[in-house]
Amino acid sequence: MSSREDILGRVRAHLKRDAANAATGRAAIEATLAARSQGPRPAVDTQKSALAGRLIEKSLAYSSTVDQVVTRDEVPAAVARYLAGLNLPPQAAAWPELARLDWSGSGVAIEARGAQDADLVGITGCFCAIAETGTLMLCGSPDSPATVSLLPETHIAVVPASRIVAGMEEGFALARAELGQLPRAVNFISGPSRTGDIEQTIVLGAHGPYRVHLILLINE
Repeated sequence: MSSREDILGRVRAHLKRDAANAATGRAAIEATLAARSQGPRPAVDTQKSALAGRLIEKSLAYSSTVDQVVTRDEVPAAVARYLAGLNLPPQAAAWPELARLDWSGSGVAIEARGAQDADLVGITGCFCAIAETGTLMLCGSPDSPATVSLLPETHIAVVPASRIVAGMEEGFALARAELGQLPRAVNFISGPSRTGDIEQTIVLGAHGPYRVHLILLINE
């Protein structure tokens, strides 16, 4: 008997699960999962403007920065301003969906691909944003490579206002409705990477980007 079989066997014995009642137990588990009952949740105003306001407030509290533009066509100029303000080179790896924007007109060089070690800036969209916690929800796919938000020191995320939801429950419900099943990777990003392991002092950029910058699309 393998260690796995031994452990699972002891779990089954504790639950009094055997071949005779396995089907009944599986049905009960599936019914519980299908019900998707929720526990207590904090009140969140679900009006569009209120969701955007809370997302901004929580993002700033997590040391992210936020810019607001009206349309997607304004994103390249907003990125150029942000990079210039930090004296960063105007070049980045980006999700393919963003490549159609007029980057050259704003003086920013974009490569639509996954990020590499040398990339200082990564630009992504997001599957949705969670107002309750100021969190970005990114679903990995060939067109939305996770490395773009994880490898570069600076992560810029384009967030349509229409994709802001109240909580993680709504985020997962949206994923089930639009994707059918969860992708291989779902990343939740709440501000820059950080740790407090060393002398209980918060250090940014410990395991990922030093900076997270949101560009909020007000009219999308």
